Amino acid sequence: MIFITFIVIGTILLKLPFATTESISLLNAFFTATSAMTVTGLIVVDTGTAFTLFGQVVILLLIQLGGLGIMTFAVFVFLMAGRKLGFKEHVLITQSLNQNSIGGIIVLAKKLLVFSLITETIVFILLSLRWVPTMGLKEGLFAGLFHSVSAFNNAGFSIWSDSLSRFVNDPIVTVIITASFIIGGIGFTVIFDMWKKKKFRKFSLHTKLMVVGTVVINVIAVVFVFWLEFDNPNTIGDLSLFNKLQASYFQAVTPRTAGFNTLDIGSLNDSTLFLMVILMFIGAGSASTGGGIKLTTFLSLMLSVASFIKKKEEITIFKRTITDSTVVRSLAITVLSITFVFIGIFILDITEDASFLMIVFEAVSAFGTVGLSMGLTDDLTSIGKIIIMIIMIIGKVGPLTLAFSLAKQKNVRVRYAREDILTG
Repeated sequence: MIFITFIVIGTILLKLPFATTESISLLNAFFTATSAMTVTGLIVVDTGTAFTLFGQVVILLLIQLGGLGIMTFAVFVFLMAGRKLGFKEHVLITQSLNQNSIGGIIVLAKKLLVFSLITETIVFILLSLRWVPTMGLKEGLFAGLFHSVSAFNNAGFSIWSDSLSRFVNDPIVTVIITASFIIGGIGFTVIFDMWKKKKFRKFSLHTKLMVVGTVVINVIAVVFVFWLEFDNPNTIGDLSLFNKLQASYFQAVTPRTAGFNTLDIGSLNDSTLFLMVILMFIGAGSASTGGGIKLTTFLSLMLSVASFIKKKEEITIFKRTITDSTVVRSLAITVLSITFVFIGIFILDITEDASFLMIVFEAVSAFGTVGLSMGLTDDLTSIGKIIIMIIMIIGKVGPLTLAFSLAKQKNVRVRYAREDILTG
């Protein structure tokens, strides 16, 4: 409800005459506000040309609010007002940050806010130093500010119609932007755990899985994008070897909910696009600015499958045992996510005049709050825009949260006899 409220406020602000360079429809304003608030990055009107400075600032504020989370800002407001948070508020904040314990949750929320602002400031300074000399003071500073917030919050919004394609051969921009959204997407609890414990063996199991999983999946993605696109003249085929590696790296890590692109997505090979669909569905880390089912959810399922094949009774990794409840939760998240995405794809396939791959790519991009598109967003029908907006909200809020809010909770004390069924 809070998310929808801020989306409505954002829509009203974006519909103001001085927010746009030309009149836009209410639906397009609503779509833009939803995309910004859910830090997705899909756009139906060009951010840089359709909106004035005021409109772009509104989008920026929605990205910041949606990326760091409503509850984090609520903690800040409460503390500034001198109010104390009760047990109920502690529980809400604990759930919003995907934590298992309410102990120290307020301190964590404050650290999260401070860390985010410091990181965005550093990225802003670095990007400004790169862009001010070539763009001028005003334009360079605003470009640095906008993209620093958009990158850290994994929003994928850009004030340029070609996203970051003009910087495909620029290692400075590539490194700064990717470092920013990887830090934002790995999860705040992971960053704090690494900062506090320093050594890998002392990290929590969640941190170990996220660090190793992120490195492995990113390396695999880079290798595959480089291999699949090596001879594609429309993407990296005509670039030098170094620039091919650089472009492959950027385009391989950005599907992890970042949404920026330095290559034309529509020109990628179908095999590369399918790989990106998988990466977008997996998404980033829990308690991060990214979306998707989350990397640890995916790893939990993979580890459970490996344990079943090996006929092991327990799921173990790094000399720790993953609980059955974690696996069941991961399974529930994945099944619900697939269900919502499949329903969206089915409806879009009826309403939209586009190839099936374009529709699948768009739907998964919306669910993973990624923002990459093969070019379908601009041509969406009114129904298509509404469906994509719903998928974006589900992807941001989380399918399990939505299911819990809709389901009637019952405390059942009756226990029935067990009986197996045939599977497989």
